[in-house]
Amino acid sequence: MTATIPQPETLPDGRAALPIRLSGGGLSLRLSPFGARVQDLRMDGVDHPLVLGSDHLAPYVGDMIYHGALVGRFANRIADGRFTLDGRNHLTDRNEGGATTLHGGSEGSAAQLWTVEAQSESSATLTLRMPDGHMGFPGTLDVRVVHSLPGDGTLAIEITATTDAPTPCNFAHHGYFALDGGDDVTTQTLRIDADRYLPVDARMIPLPEAPAPVDGTRFDFRTPRPIGDAGIDHNFCLNGSGMRRVLRLEAVNGLSLDVETDQPGLQVYDARNQEPILGLDGRRYGPFAGLALETQAWPDAPNRADFPDAILRPGETYRHRVSYIFARG
Repeated sequence: MTATIPQPETLPDGRAALPIRLSGGGLSLRLSPFGARVQDLRMDGVDHPLVLGSDHLAPYVGDMIYHGALVGRFANRIADGRFTLDGRNHLTDRNEGGATTLHGGSEGSAAQLWTVEAQSESSATLTLRMPDGHMGFPGTLDVRVVHSLPGDGTLAIEITATTDAPTPCNFAHHGYFALDGGDDVTTQTLRIDADRYLPVDARMIPLPEAPAPVDGTRFDFRTPRPIGDAGIDHNFCLNGSGMRRVLRLEAVNGLSLDVETDQPGLQVYDARNQEPILGLDGRRYGPFAGLALETQAWPDAPNRADFPDAILRPGETYRHRVSYIFARG
C-alpha cells in the first residue's frame, strides 16, 4: 500500500486548514485557520518575509506551535498551573516542564482549528469556542479575531471574547518579526515605552518584588539601542493606557516596525532558544532569528492581585487591539 503523503494545508489528523490570503496597504498576508496564525507576511518591494513562518502546517504541530499563532486562553504563564478565582481553586494543564501553564496549555488556542466566519480582500474574521473545563479553565469562552490590512503598511489585529462564567482571559499574537531578512535580529534597534519590567525566576514566573524599574538594567530600551544577545524573554509594563504607540524596531536596510496597542504589557522574546528549523523561502531559522512582540496582560496575573486584572466575567467583553505598522525609510 502506498503511504498517504500529508499535504501542506492538511493537519496530521486529515483536517484541512486552507490558508486565507489577504492584501492591502502594500502588504500581503497568508493566514491559517489552524491557530489563527500568520504564516507569511510580505511588503511590496521587499524581497524577504517580514515574519518567521512555514509554507507547511506540519511544523506548526511541533516546534513552531506558537509561531504566528493567537495564543490563549491565557497567554504567557500561570505559576504551578493553579489559581484561585472567587474562592474556588482551579488546576490547569502544566504543559511547560510540568511546572507552569504556558499559553493556555498544550491544547490552547494555538493548537485549535478556528472557524472562518467572514473574509474579504483585506480582512478575515475567525472564531473559536473553548468549552468550560478546557485545559482546566472555567467558563465557556467564545473568541473572535479579526486580521485586517487597513492601509499604510499596517497589520491590525482585534480580539474579542465573552464568557458564561468568570475566567482568566488574555490572548496574544505570537508573531516573530524579522525586518532585514538576515540570520539574526541582534543588530536591529529597539525602543520600548516602558519604565518598568517584570523580573522572573527560573520558571519565567514574575518574582514577588516585580515589577521593577528598567533604569540601570539591560531592559532599558527607552532610548533606541541594538537588541543584543544578552537574552530577553520578559514582560515590559507599558506606559500609558488606551491605544498608543509603545515600540519601534528598526533595521539597517531602512525598514521599521511600530507597534500600537491598548494592552498593559508587552512580552519581548528574542528567540535565543530557537532550534534550527527550515522556514519560508528555504530559510534556516536558528537562535535570534526573529523577535516575538506579544501585547498582552501581565503573566501570572490570576495569582497576583497587584497586577492589572485579567479576569473576564459574564456580561463583559474582552477587547484587545494591536497594530503592527511597517515602513521604509
